[in-house]
Amino acid sequence: MGACLGACSLLSCASCLCGSAPCILCSCCPSSPNSTVTRLIFTAFLFLGVLVSIIMLSPGVESQLYKLPWVCEEGAGTSIILQGHIDCGSLLGHRAVYRMCFATAAFFFLFALFMICVRSSRDPRAAIQNGFWFFKFLILVGITVGAFYIPDGSFSDIWFYFGVVGSFLFILIQLVLFIDFAHSWNQRWLGKAEECDSRAWYAGLFFFTLLFYTLSIAAVTLLFIYYTQPGTCYEGKIFIGLNLTLCVCVSIVAVLPKVQDAQPNSGLLQASVITLYTMFVTWLALSSVPDQKCNPHLLTRFSNETVLAGPDGYETHWWDAPNIVGLIIFILCTLFIGLRSSDHRQVNNLMQTEECPSALEAPQQQQVVVGQGRAFDNEQDGVTYSYSFFHFCLVLASLHIMMTLTNWYRPGETRKMISTWTAVWVKICASWAGLLLYLWTLVAPLLLPNRDFS
Repeated sequence: MGACLGACSLLSCASCLCGSAPCILCSCCPSSPNSTVTRLIFTAFLFLGVLVSIIMLSPGVESQLYKLPWVCEEGAGTSIILQGHIDCGSLLGHRAVYRMCFATAAFFFLFALFMICVRSSRDPRAAIQNGFWFFKFLILVGITVGAFYIPDGSFSDIWFYFGVVGSFLFILIQLVLFIDFAHSWNQRWLGKAEECDSRAWYAGLFFFTLLFYTLSIAAVTLLFIYYTQPGTCYEGKIFIGLNLTLCVCVSIVAVLPKVQDAQPNSGLLQASVITLYTMFVTWLALSSVPDQKCNPHLLTRFSNETVLAGPDGYETHWWDAPNIVGLIIFILCTLFIGLRSSDHRQVNNLMQTEECPSALEAPQQQQVVVGQGRAFDNEQDGVTYSYSFFHFCLVLASLHIMMTLTNWYRPGETRKMISTWTAVWVKICASWAGLLLYLWTLVAPLLLPNRDFS
C-alpha cells in the first residue's frame, strides 16, 4: 500500500513538472497569479546558472577535479574532448562562466523568439510559457552541456562584445527600475503624510534623502582617494568630477519651480537615489581601469607567485567589493522584474507590463476553487506582461552577470583575461545615458505640454 501511495505521489509531482505553474506552489504559500509564479520560476533558472558560474570560479574546484583521473586531462593544452578526458581549464574559470552564461542567454533568447505576440493564456504557446518545467530544465541542461563543447577559438572574444552590449542595456534597465522605485516611494509616502496629517512621513523622506546624498559624497571622496593619484589618473579624475557635476545639475533641476508645477511628486528623493546609483556605476567603471596605479583591484600574478604590474595577465577575483555589490543589485533588480509591475504607465509601456485588474483581484469563485497554495490564471483576457520582452530582459541579465563575474575582462591571445578601456567607457557611457534619461523624465512635461505624463 505504501509503495502504491508513493508511486501516486511521484506521478502527481511528475504531472506538476509537466503541467502548469499552479502545481508548483506549496500548500503553505498564498494563492498567486499565474504570471507571477511563472516569472519567478524563470528567474530561478537564471539564478541557478549564476550559482553554477560562481562554483566554476571557486579556487578549490579545479584542484578537486584534477584529483579525478577520469574527469580531467592533466596538463592538457586543448579544450576538446580527448579519449574521454576533458581539459579542466575549459570547464572552470572565466571560460566556463562565458559558456554557462551563453547557455542561459541562448535558452531565454529561444523563448523570447517563440513567445512573440502572445496576447492571452488562450494562446497555445502560453501553456508552454506557464508549464512543462521539467522539459524546460532538460533543454537548459542540454544547451549548457553543448556550450562546453564549443571550441575555444574566437568564441570568447566574440561573446565578450555581446556581453558588453547586453550589459550596457541591462544597466539602463536597472536605472529605469530605480527611477520608478524612487517615484513610487516618494508618491506613497507623500500620500501617507496627507492622509494621516503626520510630519513623520516627511521626516522619513528627508532622512533617506539626506542619507543617500551623504553616501554619495562619501563615495566621491573614497573614489578620489583610492582611484586617483597626484600627477596621474587624469581619466578617473575627469569621470568622477563630471559625474558629480551632472548629479548636482539634475538635483537642481528636480526642485525647480516649473518642474515642480509640472510634476508635483518630483523631488530630491528621486535625485538622491539616481545620484547614489551613478556613483556606484562610476565605481564599477574605475574598478576596470587597466592601470594598476589607478586601480587597486588590478593585479598581475606570475608563476612564481609574485604580484607585479604588466601589460597583460591581469587577475582579480570576482568577489571583490565592486562585483559583490553589483551582484546584490543584479539579484534585486532581476527579482523586481519578475515580481512587480509599475504604478506608472510610461514605465509599464517601456517594460512591456501592465496593471491588469484580474492580476490584482481574481474572481472570488476562482480563489475558492484553487484554494491556498495554488496559482490562478489571471491572463485569460490578456497577458499582464510581454512574454517575449521578459525573456529578452533575462537574456540581458545573463550577459550582465557574465561581465560582472569576469570583471569585464577580455580574453587575450594567451588565454589570459585582460582588462581593457572598453569596459570603462561602456560603464561611464551607461551612467551618462542614465542621467540623461532621468533628466528627460523631469523636463519632458515642460517640452511636450500636450502629452500626458501623469
